[in-house]
Amino acid sequence: MNADVRPRRSDGDPSRPEVPGALPVARIAQLAEEILGRVATVVVGMDEAVELALASILAGGHVLFEDLPGLGKTLAARSLAAALGLDFRRLQCTPDLLPADITGSFVYSPATSEFAFRPGPVFTGLFLADEINRTSPKTQSALLEAMAEGQVSVEGQSFRLPPPFHVVATANPIEYEGTYALPEAQLDRFLVRLEVGYPDRDGETQILLNRVERRREVADVDPVVDSSTLLAMQRGVESVYVEPDVARYCVDVAAATRRHRAIEVGASPRGSQGLMLLGRALAVVDGRDFVTPDDVKRVAVPVLAHRLTLTTQAWADGTRTADVVSAIVADVSGPPTVGRRPPAGPR
Repeated sequence: MNADVRPRRSDGDPSRPEVPGALPVARIAQLAEEILGRVATVVVGMDEAVELALASILAGGHVLFEDLPGLGKTLAARSLAAALGLDFRRLQCTPDLLPADITGSFVYSPATSEFAFRPGPVFTGLFLADEINRTSPKTQSALLEAMAEGQVSVEGQSFRLPPPFHVVATANPIEYEGTYALPEAQLDRFLVRLEVGYPDRDGETQILLNRVERRREVADVDPVVDSSTLLAMQRGVESVYVEPDVARYCVDVAAATRRHRAIEVGASPRGSQGLMLLGRALAVVDGRDFVTPDDVKRVAVPVLAHRLTLTTQAWADGTRTADVVSAIVADVSGPPTVGRRPPAGPR
């Protein structure tokens, strides 16, 4: 909680511009390790998903957990919010939920004889939309402006959301009865879509033993940082160097989705930007101040798969967008230089 938030210079080189209020990469990596360790005390068998979720938040993005019920998606989101020290609000999405239930609304006050805005649950640090695909697309879309611009508009007036603001949503597979498909524009605003999967035998056994040990249903996680420190960590991620060849590799991977025979609509430039943003955050979590092609490969499926639309034939054949992205990553050649540090002198 007492993290050093003094300005730093990239690579310690005095010729490089300072990043005001940014934490050094080494300190961010240390805090990230502590956060992941704290979450792992209650969330078992989800190390990869939780690490990607943390990296997404460090990159300033939003997270969608999509998998079967009962696999710990909500627990993971709640535990991550607690470890980050963020104000946390949870909304259970249902078919009768209205947009105003998310954004808030104007309420008449008899004392003043005026209408006053009453903020909705979205005015928080981390907003958990639980089972987001159980509410209507109209209500899902109420989050679009908040996710894209950090504000909501009600009755022609705009209200800023206090930073940091992040959405973590959970969803059940669309084949399940009583769910709605998320609009494409909504999906595109999530930096990553993560699948959890069933835990292995040892992991599931540990879940049971943890429940026995704590003697209650709710698992508490103590904060590692607070909101101001998280903002300083995010500023530190912004200082990570991206070699031009690595940036072009991000573009090549995203562009290949637009040409694939199984894809009707490929990833937009927001997809290639997502590869870069999450790649930078993962580099910092690993203690590096530069991005490698391997970082891009690692994040390709969670960043791109939910942004693609299959052709009718591919959908009928049972093709998965994740498999398409994996094949593209295997086919697209990476840059000849790997992890080169930035050259000396101002950028």
